[in-house]
Amino acid sequence: MVEGLFSVGAHFGFIKSRRHPSVKPFIFGSKNNFEIFDLEKTKQTLERALKFIEEKGAEGAMALWVGGKSEARDAVKKAASELEMPYVAGRWIGGTLSNFAEIKKRIARLEELIDQRDKGELAKYTKKEHLLFDRKIEKLTNYFGGLSQLRSLPKFVVIVDPKKEYTAVAEARKMRIPIVALAGSDNNLYELEYPIPGNDSSRQSIAFILRELVAAYKRGLAAKKETTAKESVKTTEKQR
Repeated sequence: MVEGLFSVGAHFGFIKSRRHPSVKPFIFGSKNNFEIFDLEKTKQTLERALKFIEEKGAEGAMALWVGGKSEARDAVKKAASELEMPYVAGRWIGGTLSNFAEIKKRIARLEELIDQRDKGELAKYTKKEHLLFDRKIEKLTNYFGGLSQLRSLPKFVVIVDPKKEYTAVAEARKMRIPIVALAGSDNNLYELEYPIPGNDSSRQSIAFILRELVAAYKRGLAAKKETTAKESVKTTEKQR
């Protein structure tokens, strides 16, 4: 694990002056005034997060994946899509968690418009009205497209760079939703239930961590299916 973290540059932090006090125990040293993470400690925090996510996988729990900065977007979309889960890979919309009832209405409206368009129900409108509908769909898709599978509040959130996604962090904390996060050296780890201190500004580092999290969830999901299958066999045998 440490070798993998090192190979993707997960040990690189920011300059010393940007370091948050909560990160100090996870710093090995510095080079050219840039902090270097202790990857043994990063590994420990990652393993703790993986255990939590594997347990959630065994429960079939839904997560919301969040990472709006350019380095994180593709990896966040890929991770969420692989697990058929919702994501935010752009600007966080205030109230996504804390005012979910309203967000749910917006998602439903987007789905309604797309359904009407696909069924040809918008054909009765003029070209100008068509254009307005298309723009409306595009706007709603940009804001809420990744949230289409969010039918209820998530059981946990996965965040890349909590400092940047401070509104998402605040809303998750308010709603008492556990946070798993890849957090650079400028982040406040005290706000996170499952912080993973490491490089949150490298595409390779972000992709590596998210792949590990996805794999952990899949292990939990597989264990759940295996348990269900065994219980089904036992029930069948008892009925004979």
